[in-house]
Formats: sequence, C-alpha cells, structure tokens
Amino acid sequence: GKGEGGESEEEEGKDPSRANREERLAHLVEKASKALVEQGYTRDEIVIEKFVNMRYQGTDNAIMIHEPSATDASAYGDAFRAHYQREFGFELEGRDILVDDYRVRAVVPGAVPHPCETAPPIGVPPAAGATRAYFETGWEEVPVYKFEDLKPGHSMVGPAIIVQSISTILLEIGCAAVVTSDGDIDITVGHESGDDVDDDIKSLHDDDHDTSEEAVKEVKEDPVQLSIFSHRFMGIAEQMGRTLARTAISVNMKERLDFSCALFTRDGGLVANAPHIPVHLGAMQAAVKFQVDYWNEEGREGIKEGEVLVSNHPQLAGGSHLPDITVITPVFHDGNIIFFTASRGHHADIGGIAPGSMPPHSTSLEDEGAMIVAFKLVRDGQFQERGITEILEAPGKLEGNSGTRNLRDNLSDLRAQVAANNSGIRLLQQLVYEYGLATVEAYMKFIQNNAEMSVRGMLRDFAAEHGNEAHAVDLMDDGTPIELTVSIDEDTGDATFDFTGTGPQVLGNHNAPPAVTYSAVIYSLRSLVGQDIPLNQGCLAPIHFVIPKFSLLNPSDDAGVVGGNVLTSQRVVDVVLKAFKACAASQGCMNNLTFGDRRFGYYETIAGGAGAGPTWEGRSGVHTHCTNTRITDPEILERRYPVLLRRFALREGSGGGGKRKGGDGVVREIEPLRPLVMSILSE
Repeated sequence: GKGEGGESEEEEGKDPSRANREERLAHLVEKASKALVEQGYTRDEIVIEKFVNMRYQGTDNAIMIHEPSATDASAYGDAFRAHYQREFGFELEGRDILVDDYRVRAVVPGAVPHPCETAPPIGVPPAAGATRAYFETGWEEVPVYKFEDLKPGHSMVGPAIIVQSISTILLEIGCAAVVTSDGDIDITVGHESGDDVDDDIKSLHDDDHDTSEEAVKEVKEDPVQLSIFSHRFMGIAEQMGRTLARTAISVNMKERLDFSCALFTRDGGLVANAPHIPVHLGAMQAAVKFQVDYWNEEGREGIKEGEVLVSNHPQLAGGSHLPDITVITPVFHDGNIIFFTASRGHHADIGGIAPGSMPPHSTSLEDEGAMIVAFKLVRDGQFQERGITEILEAPGKLEGNSGTRNLRDNLSDLRAQVAANNSGIRLLQQLVYEYGLATVEAYMKFIQNNAEMSVRGMLRDFAAEHGNEAHAVDLMDDGTPIELTVSIDEDTGDATFDFTGTGPQVLGNHNAPPAVTYSAVIYSLRSLVGQDIPLNQGCLAPIHFVIPKFSLLNPSDDAGVVGGNVLTSQRVVDVVLKAFKACAASQGCMNNLTFGDRRFGYYETIAGGAGAGPTWEGRSGVHTHCTNTRITDPEILERRYPVLLRRFALREGSGGGGKRKGGDGVVREIEPLRPLVMSILSE
C-alpha cells in the first residue's frame, strides 16, 4: 500500500527511476534558478522547463522528452513510446527504457508587447503610381503605395503593392490591410465568396477527394504546378535523407552519407529521388517492383498496413550488391496502398569472408555476406529484431565465412532507414491531404511523362546530329569487354541499348546484375538531358535493353557481384558517355577500401579524377558518377577506428593529358594501430 509521502509498489514498478529523477531534476532546477537570481531576477519571474533524454536499451538514438503534463507513474514512458512510434513507425516490445541524462532550462520571459491598437480610419493613402500584375483572375491594374507615405489609420484593399526600402508587400485579391497606431501593417487574408478561383481552391482541399482512375485522368497538367510538385516530391526524398543521416549511427551512413531515399508509385515506379547515390536509383525501382510482385503472388500474405519490407539480393530481388540493404514501406490511404517510400543504405559489414563485406577475392555470392530475398522487418508495428539478426548472422554457419561483425550498427541503421521512410510517409500524407490523392497521383504521372519526353528529345537531337546509331567499347582490367550499340528511332525517340559483345561472367566479383546497368544508364541519360528534371522511371521509358544472359552484366544467380556495383557500374557509365561523345572516362571505379577484424568492419570509397569534356578540364580528387558519397573526415576516422591517416593529397600529374586535361587521382596513406585485415577492391 501507499504510505504518506511514499510511492506504491505498483507505481514504483512502472517508473523505477522516479525518485532518482526527481532528485536530480530538483538539483538542476535549484542550480539554474540560483544563477538567474544572482543576475537580479526573482524566483517568481523564472520559468522552469525539464527534459529527460531517453532511449530503448540496446539502441543508440536518444529522444529528448519534455516533462509531461500528466503526473502518473507511466507519464514519461508513455511520452517516450509515443514519440518513438511517431519517429520510427514501430515499438520495441519488452525492452527497458534507459535515461541518458537530465536537462533543465530556466528562463525569464521577456516583456510581452502590447497588442496593436486600431487607429481612427483616415481612408485610402495616395498612390505613388500603378502597374499591371497577373493574378488568378488574370491581369489587374494595381496601385503602388510607398511605405513611408502610410500613416496610422490608412487602409488598402487588394490587389495592391506596398514598397519598402528593403522589401515589397503584395496585397492579394480579397485581402485588406490597415496601418496600426504603431505604424505596423495589419493584413487580413480572406476570399471573396462566389469567386471561381476560390471554388477551385476549396475543391482542391476538400476532404472527400475522388481517387478513381477517371478522376486522375481529369486532372489537367499545369506547367507551374508541375514544377511545384516536382520540387515537393524531391523535397520529401531529401527530408527522408536528412532523417536517415540524423538517426543512423554508423560512419558509413551518418558521415559518408552512403544511402539513397526515393518515392515510388503503388506499382513500384520511381517518381523522385534525392540526389544521393546514382548507382542505387534504377536498382531501387527493381527492388520495390520485385517486393510488390513477390508478396502479392497467390498463396502469399500480401502487404499490410504497419509492415516494412527489407531485401538486398542483387540477382533475385533487384539489389545492387549485398551490403546495400533496401528498406521499403507502403503508404496506405483508406486501407489501400497508394505509394511506397524506400531507402537503400550501404552497411559497412554484413558478414562474408572479409571484414567490410567487400572482399576483393570473392568468387560467389555467399562469400559476400548475408542474403535477403524478401523479409518483413516490421510486422504489426513491431520491429522483428530476432528474425533479421538470424539472417545477418547466417553466413557464419558456412566454413571460412562470418556473420555480421557489427550487429549493433546494422540494427541501428535499419531502424534509421525505417524512420526515414516513416518521415516520407508523413509528408506524402500531408501532400495528399493538401491537394487530394487524384491530383498527387496525376502529377506523379505528369512528372514521369516529362522526364520521358525530355529523354526522347535528347535522343532525337543526338540522332539528328550524329546519326541514329552509336557504338562504344571499353575493357575491364582483366580484358573483359563492355560493348554497347545504341540504335535510335529518330521519329519516336525510342532507343535500344544493346550490350551484345560484352564478355561472359567471370570467376570473380565484378559481375554486375542488370539493375546496376539500369542505374548506370538512367544516370547517364539524366546527365545528358539539358533540363532540370527529376531522375525517375520516365528516363528509361524510351529505352529497350538487350543484355545477354550469363554475361558480365547479367550473371547467374550465385555469381559474385560485390565489385560489379562499385567497379563495373563506373565502366558502364564511361561506355555510355563515350557512345554519346559526351566526355572522357573517369578513374573507372570507386576505389574501395575496407579494413577491420572480428569486432568491426569499415568501408569507404576513395576519390579519383573525373574525365575532361569538349569545353572543360576534368576535376581532380572527386567522387565521380555512380558514387557521390563523402569520404570520412580524418578526425572521425581516427577517433572511431584504430588507424592514423598519414597522408591524403592529390596525386599530381596522374590525370590524362590532351587538349583538356583529365582530373588527378589521390594518395591516401593509412597506418593501422593494431593488426587489421585491409583490402582494396579497385580497377
């Protein structure tokens, strides 16, 4: 039972840290208040805010919780769980909640400004001039007022323009402004009843949106709205990336930003992606489409609300290579899937025969780490930690192989990927609420069509200038050719990318699954288009691919491919750009360095030189084409890992000569401070 001034055993069990927390917070409150009192303030003036940083046991992402208004024993725990659910989209059942630290903020609020007083009306001020301006209703004659001519009591009705020395105020139709006694401008925003424009706005924001295919077809494309939606979709993908960088803990994702985020239609078509890692992009679309088809096959359970999918298999599930794990989340509306959000991140270790899961001498896929064809990472709102842990540790059952060497980073980064997808869902749902599902879906199609038309136009222009066929070939270091013949239909802008003549798959790991070739081509085409368009599935709509089976670019299901994503992809880009006479080749690979031991694995791509073009010199010491990651800062590299960075500099004179000089490569000299396995995977 509860005695006077004590806690019941039940309440203490719900909140075992309560007594300790209140003691620590009281100490901080007194310390902060005392500091303000010494500055001359009274305790009655001081406002106290209390915060607790909390996290689930075994995780690394602490969430700052403001003191809840409720006073029951579970208030802090309930607030944390609600915040975690909102941020990550799932809960960790049966996991203790830990307190990292306590914080107190003591403030003395400033004086509240008195409300604006209405001045006696004195009518409309004299206009300094007039101009014509375009509004929803068309062209209007608009009076122009100078701010310095305005006096308290003056009033104006829109449309009007008020000019200040440092800014301009546009008073729109249906709005009114008055000058207050303090000289401020108080604007009342409103709509005139009966206005057709306002009726359109009302219907746009009506909750009862028609989401049928007929409604989507009835939405008319508007160039201004096309640009707005294009940037809105891109902004959502970029916000997903910021969430992922903020919540991830591995150096690979948090510092090097080796991840990509994108939005997809309900059938898995790429709509918009943030400008992250080009080699992920075409492959991500293949991964989403595979999951949609896989889970909706007859006899399977389908995809339900509250579920999150995960995969990484390059040949079977649209992956790029095993370290790139894709997390896919469906977006539901009225019980139906309307979109997908997805994030693909490079995990620094997922097992295999070498630390860093990028072995230069692997000959089969099982040498390269854990394989995931299809798995539900979240079911019924619960993170499936046991199931994904078993998958990540499975390679350790093979002789000479190892499971993941850093499970904690894997799990934390997977949770971060789910959180990134969840942030995209919130923003997409907000967009649907704002414009209606029919409008959002229509503009997704318009944006894809715009990209398709842009690529068709570029192909027709190239064919008109250089002929309707282009050809290029280049060799890997082992002599394997990558050959491409491009045939363009000058009338339609369709093109066939025929890789016949490319060498057979190799007993090594620089085989590349078809999704990697799609990514390299979609990136190249987007780079060749001279317009600012989102990179999406529309870029590949005019393209027909011919990739011979069991070739370097279409290997068997069990072939080693870890190098294909980071070496061969770069050579495919070089070949495509060579065929289109765009620029010289880059350094031809991503220069992959891995090191580690049984306890950890580290991975980075080292910069190189970019190829020159007809009118420009090649850039030196940059990540080119299909990479686009950062390199780890020296301070972080040396703080997190047992190494010293002795030298990192341009390798002067290493760029190719010519009318335009190629970019120089780099020298990166690293000294291990204890025995480590170090590997270079390079061309």
